[in-house]
Formats: sequence, C-alpha cells, structure tokens
Amino acid sequence: MDKMVPYPSGAIVPERDLDKKPILETHHLGIDFGGLTAVDEFSLTVGRTEICGLIGPNGAGKTTVFNMLTNVYQPTRGTILLDGKPTAGKTTAQVNRMGIARTFQNIRLFSNMSVLDNVKVGLHNSIKEGFIPSVTHLFGYRKAEKTSTERALELLDFFSMADLAKVQAGSLPYGAQRRLEIVRALATNPGIILLDEPAAGMNPSETAELMENIRRIRDTFQISVMLIEHDMNLVMNICEGICVLDHGKIIAKGTPDEIKSNPAVIEAYLGKKKEAEDSAEG
Repeated sequence: MDKMVPYPSGAIVPERDLDKKPILETHHLGIDFGGLTAVDEFSLTVGRTEICGLIGPNGAGKTTVFNMLTNVYQPTRGTILLDGKPTAGKTTAQVNRMGIARTFQNIRLFSNMSVLDNVKVGLHNSIKEGFIPSVTHLFGYRKAEKTSTERALELLDFFSMADLAKVQAGSLPYGAQRRLEIVRALATNPGIILLDEPAAGMNPSETAELMENIRRIRDTFQISVMLIEHDMNLVMNICEGICVLDHGKIIAKGTPDEIKSNPAVIEAYLGKKKEAEDSAEG
C-alpha cells in the first residue's frame, strides 16, 4: 500500500497517482429533498488507482452520494468531474459510459438470465455493432457476439466463475451473486467502480476473499475502487483514503490510522451506538 501524499490542491492520493489526473473530483456537492438537506458540501478527490472508503453511521447519506455520482439523483448544487469531465445533465447510462460503474446494497442481477448473459449485458459499452448486422445476423453480428462471449468468460475466469457461465444467476449462492454483480460492473470498462456494502451478508472467509479480489481488481485493471462498508476491519485493512460522513456532511478525511484516532469519528460512531442503546432501554 502506497503512502498518501498531497496534490497541489491539498487532497491526498496514493503516491503512485500523484502524477496522474484524479479519476473523480467532487466540489461542494449537495442535494436537497423537499427542502431538507440530505448531503451538503461534499468535496472529495479520488486518485487514479486508489482504494477509497466512504463510511459513516446509518443514515449519514453515503448511498445518496453514490446516487449523485452516478446521476441517479441530480445534485442540487456542486460539481462532479469524472476523469476531468463534468457529469452535469448526463443520464445514468451516459455517466456509466464516461467511466463509472457501481454495485448495489440489494443485489440487482437479471436473476432469470445465465451468469454469462448477465456479464454480456455489461459489455454493451465496449462492444458495439451496427443496426443492420444485428437484425440480419450477418457476419458482423456473429463476430461481435463471439468477442462478447470470450470477453465475458475472461472476466468470469478472473473471479473463478467461468465454470458457472451457464448457471441461472438467481440460483447462485449469495456470495457468488455478489461477485457476479462486481464482474458485470467491470464489464462496462470503468475507470472507477463504486461498491455499495459489498461484504453485506458475507461470512468471514467470503469477506477475506472479497478483500483480495478488490486488490486484484485495482492492480489488474488499474482502476479506482470506492466502497461504502460497515465492516470496519475490511475498510481499515484495504482502503488507502477514507472519507467519513455524518448527517450528510464530511466530518473527516484521511488515512486509516488518522481516521481510527479522529475524535469526531469516534464521537459519531459511539454517539450513534449510545442513542440506539438508550432507545432500546426506553
């Protein structure tokens, strides 16, 4: 793990990314729902190959941030730059083509489709074929279909899932469904992948495998990974930079060691725990 060093802007990134343009920058990002502010003044820089954590108590606004980054929600204010380009006004599909992919807290696979076909759905960004060949099944279509199948199998093999290619996605065990969702996101050829609670529901051995896979994704594809996660052991062991949200605002940014000892972070987490205990007692 590289040490974190400052950009001229003051944001910290892994040392290996210092000479590269950030993959993601947000400036003063905020969103209101019905006059209530859900997220405010969210400013963050993510290095080109950084593994970054977004943490905070339940209800802090973490998934709302992911929804803004992928334009599921249009921010009320602020700027998002993906690979230096603004995402304002783009659809979710257009932002995905710009280089951002995500998984969800609740797995969203095409359950009735095969494992292979789920991955091929993700490949539509990188493998295009003209309308006429696709309708008439001419050579161009067959070639694109062959390329798509080969690429999907390569990605599945990366996660030791190629032997499951013909299996119906909905019949996979929970951990394998989580892996498949990550494979499908990778198939869109992103520069950054957002993982929303990837370890949720996993046992310790599956979580350990997930940590190893996240590192392999970063190293093999040379992309950035940003994750929302409540498993602090995973976050502290894998993330290089961590951003902490509470009540929609950033209360701390830094390395795992800095975050662990940050009084505001400790207060946010312990305070929430005490509130829950008091509520249970009442």
